[in-house]
Amino acid sequence: MDVGLGHFLVLSLIVFMIGFLGMVLNRHNLISILMSLELMLLAVNMNLVAIDAYLQHLDGQIMVFFVLAASAAEAAVGLAIFVMLYQSYSEINTEKFSQLSG
Repeated sequence: MDVGLGHFLVLSLIVFMIGFLGMVLNRHNLISILMSLELMLLAVNMNLVAIDAYLQHLDGQIMVFFVLAASAAEAAVGLAIFVMLYQSYSEINTEKFSQLSG
């Protein structure tokens, strides 16, 4: 049995939905929100590479580098915010952060 484009798209959909459900259902823990966002970006990268391999172009693989750069920046900024909030509140429960809304 050959692995085709449809298999990769279904796998990407499953990974994206796991990340989406993790973000929607578990909004209390900041680390799990960041991990869910990373899963969603991973699913996007998987789609780009699979479609790119199917169409025999390099455009999707070039876009993957931009998504990876944005993902690395998001992780660095998110973890810096996490450390600052943990130092201020001594916990990572996002419900406590409603005071930050102004």
